[in-house]
Amino acid sequence: MSVVDLSKQVALGIDIGGTNTKFGLVNHRGEILAKGSIPTDQYATPEAFIDALYTQIKPLIDEHGVGKMIEGIGVGAPNANYYRGTIELAPNLPWKGVINFADLMTEKFGHPCKMTNDANAAALGEMMYGAARGMKDFIMITLGTGVGSGIVSGGHLIYGHDGFAGELGHTIVKPGGRKHWSTGSEGSLESYASATGIAITAKKMRAEFPDSMLNQYPEDTINSKTVHECALKGDPVAIEVFRYTGQKLGEALANFVMFSSPEAILLFGGVIKAGDFILKPAKLHMERNLLPIFRNKVRLVFSELDEADAAILGASALVWEK
Repeated sequence: MSVVDLSKQVALGIDIGGTNTKFGLVNHRGEILAKGSIPTDQYATPEAFIDALYTQIKPLIDEHGVGKMIEGIGVGAPNANYYRGTIELAPNLPWKGVINFADLMTEKFGHPCKMTNDANAAALGEMMYGAARGMKDFIMITLGTGVGSGIVSGGHLIYGHDGFAGELGHTIVKPGGRKHWSTGSEGSLESYASATGIAITAKKMRAEFPDSMLNQYPEDTINSKTVHECALKGDPVAIEVFRYTGQKLGEALANFVMFSSPEAILLFGGVIKAGDFILKPAKLHMERNLLPIFRNKVRLVFSELDEADAAILGASALVWEK
């Protein structure tokens, strides 16, 4: 019986975003051997997109001599169905309807392909390469332009009966609250705790306080980064923006904890650069809203994955998932 050298196995990790798609060749230790990107929105059909991907990736495979070592392809994509290998009704991709994406990838590349949404992929990446190594029960929350999530229970991602479980960003944290810019729902977590939501909160609050440093910025430059810059300079309005955001996040996290009793909640994405400005109020309001049996048991942990490479690593982790 031959022994397989896992360190020589390679996964192709692909992260499909609305604007750009990142890809990389990743070994079993989470080392990225080579990577690149192509624009997502310049291809009218998924077939044309996959052809362009192949054109970019095949030379990397040849250059590193890993053709025979590729174990498979992992893809993180919006509205990706893990069970079916499809992308279904993704609002921010140029291809409409239901696309048999995994089959198309296997046909072109000659390797098995697994898919899930980007937040689930991030959770897998964290479990294999990052802060969740050794954990069997945790929740991954991605705080970026939107709010994504991946729920791991008993060492397995929760996909639900149809492959779409885990949309915690669209749970309602304030009934009748802020109207979401694309779904139309009122009071969802994403409306408040995403970078987009933070910008909306900041614009509203600065209008009420003319002396705020935030008023030194043009309207179209108000974002989570500029709010963070003002908070670091001690601007009370910017600090209050993050406190309010953290409160909404913490109230939602309390619900998530009581639902699945995780060991930890991992936070990832550009918003967490605000650090304690958002983490402290999130922790405070999470604990405040928990039943006593759940209090002081769940850690809030920042991701250990490099933000630039996390999506590729997460997608590649699908290949190694058992």
